[in-house]
Amino acid sequence: MLNIVFMGTPDFAKESLESIVNAGHNILAVVTNPDKPKGRGMKMLASPVKEYATQKGFTIYQPEKIKNNIEFLNTIKSLNPDVICVVAYGKILPQELLEIPKLGSINVHGSLLPKYRGAAPIQWAVLNGDTKTGITTMYMDAGMDTGDIILKEEVTIGEDETTGELWEKLSKIGGKLLVKTLNQVENKTAPRQKQGEGFTLAPMLSKEMAKISWETKTAKEIHNLVRGLNPIMGAYTFLNGKKLKIWKAKALSKNELLQVYKEMVEYAFKLDDIMEGTVLLADEKLGFFVKAREGFLQILELQAENSKKMNTSDFLRGNKIQAGTILE
Repeated sequence: MLNIVFMGTPDFAKESLESIVNAGHNILAVVTNPDKPKGRGMKMLASPVKEYATQKGFTIYQPEKIKNNIEFLNTIKSLNPDVICVVAYGKILPQELLEIPKLGSINVHGSLLPKYRGAAPIQWAVLNGDTKTGITTMYMDAGMDTGDIILKEEVTIGEDETTGELWEKLSKIGGKLLVKTLNQVENKTAPRQKQGEGFTLAPMLSKEMAKISWETKTAKEIHNLVRGLNPIMGAYTFLNGKKLKIWKAKALSKNELLQVYKEMVEYAFKLDDIMEGTVLLADEKLGFFVKAREGFLQILELQAENSKKMNTSDFLRGNKIQAGTILE
């Protein structure tokens, strides 16, 4: 059994905390980000990690900052942890904090390092259309995801898998791999492997990237954008001047489009000349198809302004869209 200070914030981190608790390790304290106002009422909400720690009766710290926070550093020193476990905490930690535990500070990271260093590795793996990713556990240093690797576990990313689905899958794998890592650290059998070169940065996502550019992005890239931003913010376009979020879609080649909608075969020779963003068909039974660069997009799930998320057939039952309409 190890004496552990755990640092984390979202549900991804909560899975790891729960896993090491169930494995029998002793939690000295839990450190998470301060509560934040959310929703229309701006009610202060605790992080998933804080909610779980509260249920378990753990000591909780929520410092506004870590760097140059002498009082917080002294508090952690006084706990005398064997290990600090950091999972999606949300702040860069100073070297003096990482050096406190006797057996080191360990991070669970949502990619196969050295690929995707940064705040959003899971999201960028989906956005870039990767076919595989995984979890890495590592010893932390003052750099951003640059520490020595302990263990890795690889997973396949499904062609239509969303960030939300991959996030949930990796969070469970992360918890199990952290338990395995801690067992090796405790037994002094944990490997240390230097990271290689060729890393990719995975910065925080911006709201600006959510707008679909029909003229510059291929159908496949738009498909990856849609699933990469699901459920975070949703990719969007404008229909008759109003925002239309697209939550689920499928990229089609010309041949695939003609197989799905055989009645379009007689117009096939015109498809290459149609402007990107043009609605080819919007029918509650036949589907919703849009011309993109290098292919076509079938919209499967969407959300109009001030409305709820729904499948395309339900939306088109109450909203008629003419073929030839341009999405902006």
